[in-house]
Amino acid sequence: MNQSPTRPSRNGQSSHRIMFYSHDTFGLGHLRRSRALATALTQGDETASAIILTGSPVAGRFTFPERVDHIRLPGVTKLADGSYVSQTLGLDIDEITALRSGLIKTAIEKYEPDLLIVDKEPSGFRGELLPSLEWLRDHGTTKTVLGLRDVLDEPTVLAAEWSRKNAVEATEEFYDEIWVYGDHDIYDPTKGLALSDETRSRMHWTGYLRRETTDEVDLPEHPYVLITPGGGGDGAAMVSLVLEAYEKDPDLAPNAVLIYGPFLSGDTREAFDARVEKLNGRVTAVGFDSRIEALFVGAEGVVCMGGYNTFCEVLSFDKRAVIVPRTVPRLEQWIRASRAEELGLVRMLDENRDGMTADAMIAAIRHLPHQNKPSQAGSDGILDGLKVVIERGTALMDAAK
Repeated sequence: MNQSPTRPSRNGQSSHRIMFYSHDTFGLGHLRRSRALATALTQGDETASAIILTGSPVAGRFTFPERVDHIRLPGVTKLADGSYVSQTLGLDIDEITALRSGLIKTAIEKYEPDLLIVDKEPSGFRGELLPSLEWLRDHGTTKTVLGLRDVLDEPTVLAAEWSRKNAVEATEEFYDEIWVYGDHDIYDPTKGLALSDETRSRMHWTGYLRRETTDEVDLPEHPYVLITPGGGGDGAAMVSLVLEAYEKDPDLAPNAVLIYGPFLSGDTREAFDARVEKLNGRVTAVGFDSRIEALFVGAEGVVCMGGYNTFCEVLSFDKRAVIVPRTVPRLEQWIRASRAEELGLVRMLDENRDGMTADAMIAAIRHLPHQNKPSQAGSDGILDGLKVVIERGTALMDAAK
């Protein structure tokens, strides 16, 4: 590889440049995880800067810390038949993928990152990252990391998906390290994948990513349960069930604060707003709050889906939680929630075991005060993810100089 000159920073020290790739065709999970990692890697190093490449349509609604910026890639939308189209540009999927791929490669060539952290997809959306990975292999000194959340999917489904995408080959060829943002004793996201022993030797289990809040938010004066379906795009069933519980039981307490998420909108949102209005303040609702961490801090308990970021917040703020996991198109949330319940960290509302009924939700909310907090099951010991990321990231960037 060609050696690029060390870049001076403002104070004369060599600077660290970090780039994140987050394909983000749906939801908030990838962007929020990349934002948390970028914040951690730049906060303790005044020479460091970071850019997040993201396809999230709501990236502009987030605030980013000093020395962290983002580049919005043209968005794609997944249709009901599973195919993808351009979100706004009227291009077919091959055209939009080629455009995104070119933008990614140009950004990498111009920014010359010391560290590239790729979220979840080894070759990117439809292979759009491969030209950049090949260029880095042949021309740069950039260190590359594949970051995986704690659970991807059930092993047989994941193995078939990675085989179809040639993701195992990309992982083996292009990545210096693999970071798993979880705990090996809870779950191994690579279970079922045909990774070589040599590649597995480059895996590092970081632990979960601790969340903190520095924003000041006006919180409700009365006790409340926080209801969050994450991004909201697949959360309508859970939201409806919570509303039905408060409708059926006029004595259900405490009151609820509902955050729809930016992707729960349109007629569905309007219908929910009408139901909320009839509950006369027992449930209040807002569309989206990028400072949701502060609402976690003030909550008596949480009813949520089982996404990775929400799970990290439940652990970080030590909140009694009822998780209502989705089971399609992936079993990821169900696997995470069931393992967490086995360990005593949360309670899961399981469709087959408990039934998705108003009575089941009423019982779950009423039982919240009697649950153990995650800390009582040892959650503090699995929240060192950001500390490990800083250690590993700094070591790799120093080696890239």
